Amino acid sequence: MRTVYVNGSYVPENEAKVSVFDRGFLFGDGIYEVASVLGGKLIDFPAHIARLHRSAGELGMRIDVNDDELLAIHRELVSRNAVEEGVVYLQMTRGAIDRDFLFDTDKLTPTLVLFTQSRPLIDTATARNGMKIVSIPDLRWGRCDIKTVQLLYPSLGKMEAKARGADDAWMVRDGVVTEGTSNNAFIVTRDGAIVTRPLSHSILPGITRAALMAYSEANGTKIEEREFTIEEARDAAEAFISSASVFVGPVISIDGVELSGGKPGPVTLGLRKTYIEESLKRAV
Repeated sequence: MRTVYVNGSYVPENEAKVSVFDRGFLFGDGIYEVASVLGGKLIDFPAHIARLHRSAGELGMRIDVNDDELLAIHRELVSRNAVEEGVVYLQMTRGAIDRDFLFDTDKLTPTLVLFTQSRPLIDTATARNGMKIVSIPDLRWGRCDIKTVQLLYPSLGKMEAKARGADDAWMVRDGVVTEGTSNNAFIVTRDGAIVTRPLSHSILPGITRAALMAYSEANGTKIEEREFTIEEARDAAEAFISSASVFVGPVISIDGVELSGGKPGPVTLGLRKTYIEESLKRAV
């Protein structure tokens, strides 16, 4: 049985409790981060905590623990649960108070919950075989750059993709791709440029996205931050997704159109290898 963290205490998962009046439960008034673990160490941890602060600031939410304490909690959970490979999930809500649309932040104590999940991240079916993508309309709220717990539409999008015989979905708004249901979207043009949508309120500022772009630029690969359509993606040499737990996920088909011969492409696999190697060097 796992040990989880709830509001200052480490407890068995079957004893963890959060108030029924918590605004995360009643209003989806919460934010989260997911940090990967490789070799028992945390990947890109400083960037995840920086984004947590950004999300909290955008929503006027208070964080009552400092960054050193957050690192210590992550490490303690990894140790107690003997996680060698997997993730640490962090969720913070505005806190608990009797249900009301209005709130007074000064009267609320944020709820902080963390738990671990042990699972393979490097040797996965997605990495070996690639993933099939379908397109769906992007019907999310207008601040997708804030990492909130309002994940119903992305969850339904993944369910639709599964029902259509695919592994995940890319969302489309105003005729262009925004991002995947839980990841950033990339294509590789036939002349070798890597294309991804520029940051805006329409997409999450992915931690892995930023690292991949930095590594690519350092290696002399051309990066184009611009919008692209599903039609351009279907005609690309390669496509892939990035996220904290998938790292780099090869895309082998989009809406039934095969890419890179129906197998992970060389640019994608090279980026995945580089990301894992470089991330391990900086793991904490």
